Amino acid sequence: MTGIISNATPLIYLAKAGMLRLLKEVYGEVAIPEEVKIEVVDRGKRLGERDAHIVERAISEGWLRVLNAEAVKLPIELDPGEVAVLSLAKRTGTVEVLVDDAPARAAAGMLDLKPRGTVFVLLQALEMRKLDLDGFLESLNRLIGCGFRLREEVYVEAVREARRIAGDNRNERVRKS
Repeated sequence: MTGIISNATPLIYLAKAGMLRLLKEVYGEVAIPEEVKIEVVDRGKRLGERDAHIVERAISEGWLRVLNAEAVKLPIELDPGEVAVLSLAKRTGTVEVLVDDAPARAAAGMLDLKPRGTVFVLLQALEMRKLDLDGFLESLNRLIGCGFRLREEVYVEAVREARRIAGDNRNERVRKS
């Protein structure tokens, strides 16, 4: 099965910032429900959004897969794309879901899923050495420059974690020398 199932927001902003490839590099294969494809690609193309074409290309390349699943009952009300993401994860047995909105993250936790966010993808890329610390910071700021909303305390914690990971990576390189 896939490594993770993604909602629209991470796809949109990673594509806008020119970093959608990080999803492939971190997870290999990513799934999205049809509802997310409609929101990101179909609606995005009608609006003339460049990111819609980038996501569509990832679908045609085959590493971003569009799947369908019958909706599961959720403990809180969410938008259709978020419901579809959580439903698809439950129906396929995928544990991780890529969702940024707090209500969707809470619902994921209630369903015993692991909610991950867009910033988590950047941190994983740093951990896997797909980015260095400067690249992480540049990527995070590029996301924000594209309109990605991030609370100040989340930004500070992400930078702190990135510095910890980068320090660990440097220490590991020294041990291997």
